[in-house]
Amino acid sequence: MNKLVLPLMTAALLASTGGVWAAGELTYVVNNESAQYDPGTTAETFAAPIIGNTFEGLVRLSPEGEVVPALAEAWEISEDGLTYTFTLRDANWSDGEPITASDFVYAWQRVLDPATGAMNSQMLYHIVGAEEAYGGADPEAIAISAPDEKTLTFTLKQRVPYMLQLLNYPAFYPVREDIVSADPDGWTRNPETFIGTGPFRVTAFNQGESVVFEKNPNYYAADEVSLDKLTFRLIPDQATALAAMEAGDVDGIEAVPAPEIPRLSVESDAFLIVPALGTTYAFFNPGQEPLDNVHVRKALSMAIDRSEIVEFVLQSADTPALGLVPPGMSLGGEDFTDGRDGFGLSETADVEGARAELAEAGYENGEGFPETLFVTYSSPPIEKLLEAIQQMWRENLNIDVQIQSTEWQVYYPEVQKVEYQIAQMGWGADYPHPMTFLDNFVSGSANNLNGWSNPDYDAAITAAKAATDEAESRDYMREAEAILMNDHVILPQYHRYNYMMMSPEVTGFWRSPLNVPYFRDAEISE
Repeated sequence: MNKLVLPLMTAALLASTGGVWAAGELTYVVNNESAQYDPGTTAETFAAPIIGNTFEGLVRLSPEGEVVPALAEAWEISEDGLTYTFTLRDANWSDGEPITASDFVYAWQRVLDPATGAMNSQMLYHIVGAEEAYGGADPEAIAISAPDEKTLTFTLKQRVPYMLQLLNYPAFYPVREDIVSADPDGWTRNPETFIGTGPFRVTAFNQGESVVFEKNPNYYAADEVSLDKLTFRLIPDQATALAAMEAGDVDGIEAVPAPEIPRLSVESDAFLIVPALGTTYAFFNPGQEPLDNVHVRKALSMAIDRSEIVEFVLQSADTPALGLVPPGMSLGGEDFTDGRDGFGLSETADVEGARAELAEAGYENGEGFPETLFVTYSSPPIEKLLEAIQQMWRENLNIDVQIQSTEWQVYYPEVQKVEYQIAQMGWGADYPHPMTFLDNFVSGSANNLNGWSNPDYDAAITAAKAATDEAESRDYMREAEAILMNDHVILPQYHRYNYMMMSPEVTGFWRSPLNVPYFRDAEISE
């Protein structure tokens, strides 16, 4: 490929498609529709495009990856690194009501209420009293306060070097108590009540078709927003989306079909390769036979050829994954993955080793291997990937694992019940730090979707959070990852890049390595 891989991302980009736009209107294709747009409760990647353009928190990330002011115009951190004090700017909700520090207090206490069902409550556990509140203690004991309408303060249990980056995650965004309490389950599905703080506001939710936005006139930096109308059009099939792009019917698409990547990288000025801090993997459920045997789990992981998957199945610039945490995050002067052990895995299949592990589990040459189901969400590229893995298991282990796919809205709630045997998933970083991947596997985490628990792992994560030296913290996190990976409770497949298109007539658009497309500064050339 001769197409540049762009760093963090600025995107004035592409195309040989010369669409005609109404001034200030842009249409962007997404391939999946989320069931949950509540910033305080969701952990769904598919919700990120909507939330990322309708909400902001205290801070936001710049295209260069720097933390910059958003709803907070300034902040101070105490000398011991524990107490943060933010001064809010004069800003309003999308319905014109003023944003106050109390809105943050309400939102954060809500995330820490188990009855809310928030998926990332543990992100707030750094705050004094937060974890205890989630366990049933008095929420008033959480060290969050609003001394006045423009001042928000909170105190941490220990220094967290990445706290400012963490504050950009939606779980830390404010939500309106009057709006949420009036319709806790439906407020994010009604444009009249989906009240946000970001550069756009929703004017229509067309289920199965699109989400339509308009410029938020009450946004504090509304004069910096050029687009008058933004439409996220749902087209699940990537080939169909590409056809719409090349016909000039849409201005950008979030993904392109893998077989088209070589052609587009040569022919299209619209084609972009965007670095992504993400790992695609499957969960092995250690509570379900035959995955309750570590030798079975290891055999299944050793038997797949990750290089073949990337080169011939995905036909992408993704990289084979032998661990949970992707490369690209530096701590203590080293990339987290530098010198990482392969945990008994390799980029190509170790057929002899895999067969030996399966025999150790009592299934020599695959004989007697129980009926096993690999569940996934409906996605042509993912289903193609799983079919390739299925064939590798047949050829290398002489076992036949069945595949079952369902729509995401049905699939994800079922996976949360942890009743599957193998389930396709993965994780994209919520903030640029290894802990965003590792925290998910702490005992009791809402995102620990295979029910795995290990006290040594939990202790290593606790030690990593308590360490004041970055290199020491990194080493504890490496120890934790090794515990997880040596137990083979996930099937790592590949570390991701995103392949997308955006018209070269569009400038100012960028897509973060956290997989959020930002249109705040997007402009369309006349």
